[in-house]
Amino acid sequence: MRTPVAYKVLTSDQMTVLEHHGIFTGAPIDLADGYIHLSTHAQLTETVDKHFAGQTGLWVAAIDLDVLGTAVKWEESRGGQLFPHIYGELPLSAVLAYGELVRDDAGAVMLPVAG
Repeated sequence: MRTPVAYKVLTSDQMTVLEHHGIFTGAPIDLADGYIHLSTHAQLTETVDKHFAGQTGLWVAAIDLDVLGTAVKWEESRGGQLFPHIYGELPLSAVLAYGELVRDDAGAVMLPVAG
């Protein structure tokens, strides 16, 4: 059975917090909205283009949604799509892989690869 995975885009400072403290409580927009925003693979490039345009030093973390259990809610957002949201903290133990944000030749965000 395939593990349900979603993705979180983080700044370098936010990634450092997650790595060194083992927990991420949210970016300013997450804290304002009351949940941590995630995207599916299909939504990831559009999310980066819309919310992180022109920013450098970004990271992408692959999140195992099963680890988070009932803290994950799928809710309607941009264009009526369902997006995964974490109502709580993101522990490093739920991160399957992470890496600096890189795009392929077509401009799509490439997924992080676990070692």
